[in-house]
Amino acid sequence: MGSIRIYKGMPPLTEEQIRRLEENKPKSDDEIDYSDIPPLTEEELARMRQSRLRKQKQNIAS
Repeated sequence: MGSIRIYKGMPPLTEEQIRRLEENKPKSDDEIDYSDIPPLTEEELARMRQSRLRKQKQNIAS
């Protein structure tokens, strides 16, 4: 991630597209503002359980 791929036959990127790509490039954790997320209480943390992913059943058509 973080690099721009140009494929054969693609038109060149416009200045606007390049600007938008630069604005949306990934940030490091230190650059992300988490201040709008309220901290979890001890009660909320105690109620958390690990998620278990289940395999989806496949429908077999005859």
